[in-house]
Amino acid sequence: MQPCFMKFCRLLCFAFSTPLYLLQFVGLRGMYKRVFPFLAYNVTFSYNDKTHKLKRELFRNLGRFANADGTLRLLEIGCGSGANFGFYPYGCTVICTDPNPHMEPYLRISMEANKHLTYDEMLVLSGEDMREVEDESVDVVVCTLVLCSVNNVERVLQEARRILRNGGALYFLEHVVSDPSTWTYFCQYVFEPLWCLLGDGCMVTRATWKDLEAAGFAELHLKHIEAPEVSLMIRPHIMGYSIK
Repeated sequence: MQPCFMKFCRLLCFAFSTPLYLLQFVGLRGMYKRVFPFLAYNVTFSYNDKTHKLKRELFRNLGRFANADGTLRLLEIGCGSGANFGFYPYGCTVICTDPNPHMEPYLRISMEANKHLTYDEMLVLSGEDMREVEDESVDVVVCTLVLCSVNNVERVLQEARRILRNGGALYFLEHVVSDPSTWTYFCQYVFEPLWCLLGDGCMVTRATWKDLEAAGFAELHLKHIEAPEVSLMIRPHIMGYSIK
């Protein structure tokens, strides 16, 4: 596709989205923050069904990072409604963080459904600023479908490294930008203004693997995949883990 044509199409999409941005500007963003957890909770079931095998593969070796006594302390950034709980090993202690306090009722439902885990606390904070969590205090950090919507990916990864003990791991599953020669990329680039608005800040044109490569972890195990059956806009994914 010609760059000028793509930019024109993106501008049109932004223009059609302007009324929604204006509504957000005058104060309806706070209301949407209350509605979004309900939408996210219901989407979770569909996404988990479609990515079950991917998540099972991703988390299969979590136990590798347990302590000598078998305990595993895990912090999830942007835990949302607890979509990953079913993939965590028995007895794992989970610290939940999310910037949206309205997620908590849905999070409690997932906690009740996953009593094989121990839940430490629910912290309302952003991934860029987790100062409430001590340095080198967790064995594993999990981040799935989160780095697409944070304000500063580099800062989130710095915080993850800070709170991980030496030898601990950051697990990730994130949708990313497609190859520029593809139809998927055209859709991502053109429709991102509207997608971002409806997805509570979700950006579909981020090359997040570059941030992970530059984050300073001792090891990076990353692969690019095409997530099956999910929306074209978020089909390209990366998955893996980084070891501090």
